[in-house]
Amino acid sequence: MSAGISRRRGLDPGDWVVALDELPAPEQGRIDPRSWFEHPDRPLEFEIGSGKGTFLVQQARLQRETNFLGAEWAAAYARHAADRARRHGLENVRMLHGNAVEFISHWCPDGIIDVLHLYFSDPWPKKRHHKRRVVQDESLVQFHRLLRGNGQFRIVTDHIDLWHWYEEHMERNASMFERCEYEPPASAGEGEFVGTNFERKFRIEGRSFNAMTLRKVGD
Repeated sequence: MSAGISRRRGLDPGDWVVALDELPAPEQGRIDPRSWFEHPDRPLEFEIGSGKGTFLVQQARLQRETNFLGAEWAAAYARHAADRARRHGLENVRMLHGNAVEFISHWCPDGIIDVLHLYFSDPWPKKRHHKRRVVQDESLVQFHRLLRGNGQFRIVTDHIDLWHWYEEHMERNASMFERCEYEPPASAGEGEFVGTNFERKFRIEGRSFNAMTLRKVGD
């Protein structure tokens, strides 16, 4: 049993959830999340803001030879996603309950993630809250460090102001990431970008979507 895996019950997330506040302090050294999986040598993909785990469960069932780590700060959603993974018997899925950027910045070692996913992140629309958005100049440095060589950072949003924010930040940090064509994951339905609950809800409302794939360049 890895340190920090919560045993609190409710939905019964079991060993599928790790609580950030139960991990050893970062001063005690980096923690490699690959060790939380039965097969730690497999490729690892990381979703920031997994919600109830729709993408993780759908995609992990198709990519059995890839490990998927989801992060969600809302305890109820993190437990729900972990419970779904448990019920589907997905040993290649783990959930982190806590702030993903904090975990990446202070705990994760370099070059361990093959794909980083950010889908329908909270836009924090008020200007005074923009500092809470996941994508910042500082967080992009951490994401670049986290990714393996040629690793991908995949983004989808329905919020036009947040999309402009993404584009501005990517333009400023073009030395770290090369923009590539976005292709939906295999688990997405026809015409879908990702196939998350948010996307399906927003599509009914008639919203439009924007997406990009960024490939890591440089060391």
